[in-house]
Amino acid sequence: MSIQRTGSPAWWATKVRQVRAHITANVGTGERTALDAWVPAPLLEVFDAMPVADRRHGLDVVTSLRATGGDDDRELLLAGLLHDCGKSTTNGRGIGLLPRIAWSLGEAFGPWVIRLARHLPGLSAALDQLGDHARRSAELVLAAGGSTRTADLIRDQAGRPADRAGELLRLADEAN
Repeated sequence: MSIQRTGSPAWWATKVRQVRAHITANVGTGERTALDAWVPAPLLEVFDAMPVADRRHGLDVVTSLRATGGDDDRELLLAGLLHDCGKSTTNGRGIGLLPRIAWSLGEAFGPWVIRLARHLPGLSAALDQLGDHARRSAELVLAAGGSTRTADLIRDQAGRPADRAGELLRLADEAN
């Protein structure tokens, strides 16, 4: 996984690919069934409650983690699978594509983008949720019986990772 310069053609290509992946996301029956072997049932309920695009993203992050040496770290894999579960609304709906694009542009080009986007109808609450999703995701995982370490990895995704596992999660998330 390489680090891309914000605003570079590679960065934009990644963002376009991510939008396409969000729109066309699906999770195959076999992929879901394979989780039964290593994900505890209460955490599977958290996974199943996520919108399909976030479930697909979680599975892709797990694949990247496995490819970069995280295969033996079950807590890291669980963090990768569930790190975005806090992006779901209380009624189980996911945050739409427009707030996600605004958030990503704000991360890349500055908070002024997010401030401007807040003026669009319906975006303010979604942007708040995106800004708080790491904490919310960690709380949901803990409430479902996930480990403190898994929750800490999820919570730290928004900042500077504390260790190698956190950095692997950050890079896998950015790549997917």
